[in-house]
Amino acid sequence: MKEVRVGIIGLGFMGTTHFDIYKNNPKARIVAIADINPVKQSGDISAVAGNLGEGGNSQLDFSDIRTYHSGLELIQDPDIDLVDICTPVTTHREFALAALATGKNVMVEKPFARTSQQAQDIADAAKSSPGKVLVGQCIRYWPEYRHAGELVKSGKAGKIRTASFKRVSPSIDGNGWENWFMKETLSGGALLDLHLHDVDYVREIFGCPRSLSAFGAMGVRSDTGIDHVFARFDYGNDALITLEGSWTPAKGTPFEMSFLIVGETLTIRMGAEGYQIIHEDGRIETPDISNDAGPTGWHVEIDHLLSCIQNDSDVGMDLDGVVESIRLIEAEEKSIRSNTPITLG
Repeated sequence: MKEVRVGIIGLGFMGTTHFDIYKNNPKARIVAIADINPVKQSGDISAVAGNLGEGGNSQLDFSDIRTYHSGLELIQDPDIDLVDICTPVTTHREFALAALATGKNVMVEKPFARTSQQAQDIADAAKSSPGKVLVGQCIRYWPEYRHAGELVKSGKAGKIRTASFKRVSPSIDGNGWENWFMKETLSGGALLDLHLHDVDYVREIFGCPRSLSAFGAMGVRSDTGIDHVFARFDYGNDALITLEGSWTPAKGTPFEMSFLIVGETLTIRMGAEGYQIIHEDGRIETPDISNDAGPTGWHVEIDHLLSCIQNDSDVGMDLDGVVESIRLIEAEEKSIRSNTPITLG
C-alpha cells in the first residue's frame, strides 16, 4: 500500500515527537518540514525540551527531506498527502484552513485552536473538504485511558459513583518558541494546553455536564494564565466527577497523569502502581492493554490516521465534539475568574 507522504510544520517537542513516530512507521514517509528557526531547519533540535518522554534525537537527518521556513509554503507542496501542524496554538486556524483548502489531510496537535470559535471555523471547513482531520487529543488513544473508557461506556463498571482525573507537569517556563507557553494570550495557560486533555476525555466518556464549577491559581508560572485548576463537573446524577491540572511544580518534578474511576462493580485506576481493575470482591486485574501501533497515545493516534488515509476510511473523530471540549475550558475559565458556577446549555 502506498506510503502517506507527510509534511510537519513546527519542530518543537510535539513536532519532533511526531517526526520520530512517522520515521518508525512503515505507513509514512516524511517528505518536508517547516520551521521558522534556521537551526531547526538544519536538523539540530538539541534545544527542544518537553514535559513527558523524549522529543527525539538531538540531530535529525533531513538529507531526503525538503525544508521550508514557512508553513504556508509547505502546505502548497503538491508532494504532500498529510500536513501535521505542531506550531503554537494561535497559528492552528490559519494553517489548518490553508491545508484543507488544498484538499490535504490534516493532523492538528491539541489544542485544536486558541478559542472555540477558531476551532469551529476549522471544523466547519473540514465538512466541505475531502481531507481527513484528526486533532491530537492523544489521551483518547492512550492505552490505559482507552481501555477504561470502554469499561465505562459498555456498562461493565456499573453506575459511576466518583471519578477523579489528575494531570500535573513540572514547569515548562523557558520551553518553546519565545517562551510562548507562559504568555496566556498565546497558549491559554495550563487550563487550555494541559488540562484540556482530561476535560476532553471526561466529555467523551460521560458527555457534557449540566453545570461546572472551577477554581484556580493564576500567574504562578505564566503571565496571567490559569496555571493550576480544580474543577467539578455536575451531571445531576449524584456522581462526583473532579479534574485537576497544573504546571506549577518546579522543573524536575515527575510528570503525573492519573485517574480513579469508582463504579458499582469495578474500580479502575491508573497511577504509580500502574493500571489496575479492582473488583468488589477485592480481586485485582492488570490486563494486557498493549497496542501494536506503539506504547503511547501519540503512536496510536498517528497510526490510526495513517491507516484511515491509506484505506480512505472515516477517522471517527467528531470535530464538533472537540470544539465543545474547548467551550468547557472557556466555561471553567469564566467560573474561575468570576468565582461562580457555570450552567451549561
